[in-house]
Amino acid sequence: MSRIEMPFLAQRRLPTRAEALALATQTDTARLMAEARQVRDRGFRNLVTWSRKVFIPLTQLCRDVCHYCAFAGTPKSVGRAYLPVESVLATVREAAALGCKEALFTLGEKPEQRWQEARDALAWLGFGSTIDYLAHVAGRVLEETGVLPHINAGNLTQADIEVLRPVSASMGLMLESSAGALGERGKPHFGSPDKAPERRLETIRLAGEARVPFTSGILIGIGESRTERIESLLALRDLHAQYGHLQEIIIQNFRAKPGTKMADAPEPDLDDMLWTIAVARLVLGPDMSIQAPPNLSPGELPHLVAAGINDWGGVSPLTPDFVNPEAPWPHVEQLRSQTAAAGKYLHERLTVYPSYVVDGATWLAPTVHKVVLRMVDAEGYPRLDDWLPGKGGALPAEAAAAPQAPIADGDVAPEVMDIVARASAGAALDEAEIVRLFQARGPEFAYVCQAADQLRRHRCGEAVSYVVNRNISYTNICYFNCQFCAFSKGKHNEKLAGAPYDLEHDEVARRVREAWERGGTEVCLQGGIHPAYTGQKYLDLLATIRAVAPNIHVHAFSPLEVAQGARTLDMPVETFLRRLRDAGLNTLPGTAAEMLDDEVRAVICPDKLRTDEWLEVVGSAHRVGLRTTSTIMFGHVDRIVHWARHLVRLRELQRQTGGFTEFVPLPFVGEQAPMYLKGRARKGPTFREAVLMHSVARLVLNGLIDNIQTSWVKMGDAGALVALAAGANDLGGTLMNEMITRAAGAQHGQEKPPAEMERLIRSAGREPRQRSTAYGAVAEERRAASFAAAPLAQIVNTPPRKVVRPVLAQGAERAAAGV
Repeated sequence: MSRIEMPFLAQRRLPTRAEALALATQTDTARLMAEARQVRDRGFRNLVTWSRKVFIPLTQLCRDVCHYCAFAGTPKSVGRAYLPVESVLATVREAAALGCKEALFTLGEKPEQRWQEARDALAWLGFGSTIDYLAHVAGRVLEETGVLPHINAGNLTQADIEVLRPVSASMGLMLESSAGALGERGKPHFGSPDKAPERRLETIRLAGEARVPFTSGILIGIGESRTERIESLLALRDLHAQYGHLQEIIIQNFRAKPGTKMADAPEPDLDDMLWTIAVARLVLGPDMSIQAPPNLSPGELPHLVAAGINDWGGVSPLTPDFVNPEAPWPHVEQLRSQTAAAGKYLHERLTVYPSYVVDGATWLAPTVHKVVLRMVDAEGYPRLDDWLPGKGGALPAEAAAAPQAPIADGDVAPEVMDIVARASAGAALDEAEIVRLFQARGPEFAYVCQAADQLRRHRCGEAVSYVVNRNISYTNICYFNCQFCAFSKGKHNEKLAGAPYDLEHDEVARRVREAWERGGTEVCLQGGIHPAYTGQKYLDLLATIRAVAPNIHVHAFSPLEVAQGARTLDMPVETFLRRLRDAGLNTLPGTAAEMLDDEVRAVICPDKLRTDEWLEVVGSAHRVGLRTTSTIMFGHVDRIVHWARHLVRLRELQRQTGGFTEFVPLPFVGEQAPMYLKGRARKGPTFREAVLMHSVARLVLNGLIDNIQTSWVKMGDAGALVALAAGANDLGGTLMNEMITRAAGAQHGQEKPPAEMERLIRSAGREPRQRSTAYGAVAEERRAASFAAAPLAQIVNTPPRKVVRPVLAQGAERAAAGV
């Protein structure tokens, strides 16, 4: 057996052209496969993906006559020249009900240039070309079903691509081979001018120029040599290096079909297929998705995974593979079990791959991007259940069971086990390591959840704590333009649900007094940034509270409110914090953090505090003796790298000050949020992501922030129980009134009394503990009062008076405020 050196592997780079071509002489398939697996795992971890699709053969007429094709026919053999749009829509709706998210449009190459019947049919339909009709049908599918079109329409011009891009999430064209000799007389592409390699490569190039996520690949076993296969792969690699648009490369094995000129031609054997997959992986590297159709290699799927693929392509629960009708799709559970047999976790994807979804503003037309955003999670994979933060819905079974799921040897990558071990031992994980934890899916997700809960048990024991508190949102009038907020009222969002209000101090006092009488130990105050408020307003609110409940803990004023108050009084933030402290403020909520990354803040809250300003205000609070909570609001336009950066920034501030009492993940509730309504944000984290945030935070903040709180308002009772089994130890507050999340569309109750809190905690097999804001004990008198509380009186939201915005003193902007 020939054995060549492959230095590019040790150097973790792509092979040069000469090194790649030298692989043609490498006959040790097992060795190539072993190397390919390692390269693949660097890019795709434990995942093998697939797309749930419906196959739409819009027309089976074609101007070409490929000798192996059983798809294309004559007008007599295919009957109807084009599928009617209503027939397509009916099929796609049926497929959507089965969970399909991709509509694969496959059709012959510009049949109107060969067949009069095609021209007549187009004229009757009212279209000048197949491309025009295709664009119309795909647009109807996208608009009326939400299923994403993937278009395989043969060679395309720049004008064709411009017509199709607004109605398709991705496109594709198999190169098949760059070997021009296959078009000679007696060869499979003779008589098929559209199979000329230069024409196909030009279409792929034009797609790159147009920023279209694109699929291509090679067809093996039609007379090409192994060297020619590598040359084809290199041609594709060169185009991808220039444009970055090839989201997957298919390695498709020729299947002889009855009735074709190549019906008796030999098919490539399994070793040839495995060799080609492995070489493709080595030539194209760890980041290129490499696919093999599962229906063309029945019974051999674990071998294909072992050779280096990471994707099965589209599989339909409804329609056959019209190109290979003799090869039925495997059942999804069969695909899952055979993927697992190869040591991988099967995960669904969209027709457009995750990295292109994440950068959707670049790669997707606005019409498509809006649809895609509503379908995906933070990594660009599809949402697979109906659960939404604040809205509930059935918990996805796999994610809900993860904290107790069995994990077999080999199910978890060694790197994940090492990261978890280091975090559990108190090591400071770096950004890349935290990102890797957030990527955990399948058994790795279960492993991270279980490790976090074991660490919770070690750090906090079996108790689950909660606080009896009241939220008072004293105004919903705000002059900031936060795109995630459905609560505030201002010139940007006055049309959102709810009337504007500005509470009288008498109503604030009444609510505080009632909270104390009902056993409350904490009152939490936050509101919009009213244009008439100055820092004196916050001092006056404290005076009002202290006059009626001198012993209640006042947990109030976000860092944004503090910064704004300091600016309006023309004093440094730290000075203002001392005044608040001396007036009776006990702790601050660590809200207004949203996402501590300015790339995200520029989109969701462009006029709010910058990341460094938020950290400076909170650090100043800690320095003057005011402890704070810490939060994250996630699941909108953010990516998991932003989550990692947020946790690192909180961790480093805690190292410096030790002032955080807890960390609270706040899943974004998007239903009524402006940026969601405008089609610019996802609909909130998936359930897996919401649970994982608690688990990863437990590991990342180990030894620094012991209390990880789960929000029953955002997670719901059932979701909160899963979070409590995945690293959380606190259930937050009873609230008495919760308005901000409900304004965004949440349906969970505004109050969860102590008896309900403790019943929920005990249902998890844990011991409830009523706590103070700072996680200390509460007096028995307070606890008794909380269990004997009378029903809440009706609240009164005072209509606003005329707004008079204060005039800031000279130089009272950010610099003078010390932020």
